[in-house]
Amino acid sequence: MSDLLGKTRHWRLDWRLLIFTGIFFPVLVGLGIWQLSRADEKTEQLAQWQLEAKDLAWAELVASGLQSGRPVTLSGRYGERSWLLDNRTRNGAPGYEVLTVFHPLQGPPVLINRGWVLAPRTRDRLPDVRTPEGVFTVAGRLAEYPEPPVLMARQAAPEGWPRRVQSLPAKVARVSEPALPELMMRLADSGQAGAFRADWKPDYMGPQTHYGYAAQWFALAVALVILTVVASYRKTGADNDNDHG
Repeated sequence: MSDLLGKTRHWRLDWRLLIFTGIFFPVLVGLGIWQLSRADEKTEQLAQWQLEAKDLAWAELVASGLQSGRPVTLSGRYGERSWLLDNRTRNGAPGYEVLTVFHPLQGPPVLINRGWVLAPRTRDRLPDVRTPEGVFTVAGRLAEYPEPPVLMARQAAPEGWPRRVQSLPAKVARVSEPALPELMMRLADSGQAGAFRADWKPDYMGPQTHYGYAAQWFALAVALVILTVVASYRKTGADNDNDHG
């Protein structure tokens, strides 16, 4: 067929294509290797956290420094103070995220995000966010406090409990609970004691996430090489200008 058409395909590499591939191929491979190293770091971090969970009590953990994303299991009681984080929606419905002080059996209190609750029909009413009584064991991950946007207007100081707020920086929460640590805690799921709708999107990148990103970068590098090879085979023949220099 190629003889009938007077055309064949020959290897003829374009130097511009070679430069493009030479620049971006090592970049893509480097990004993949970097993601693999990040996965190794996360694997070591998780192993360290598991060892420390066996050896360190909550008070010692706080003293050693908390890390966002770290899984934590605590036994204790819920306190009476709760903040309602306003303007949180689920499936288009308005609601609040409920932040309640939790008092472990040992160590300082911690603020726990118990999940989302539907807002009442009118703004003059607040949802019922009473806590269960008794001692419970709850599991979750450490997380940052909900900080306000940079240009957010100053909020009026609320009174009474629970308190409706647009944000809750750590320094504001510590006005009512001075012993709160630098991070709060999100319940792991809706099955935890005192939880509402705790269906968080994952905000902690574990090793598997980094492996997935690494695979994507390596796949792009392979695709770049394949496209370069395919593009280097050009049609040549009597009616192709490439045969005439």
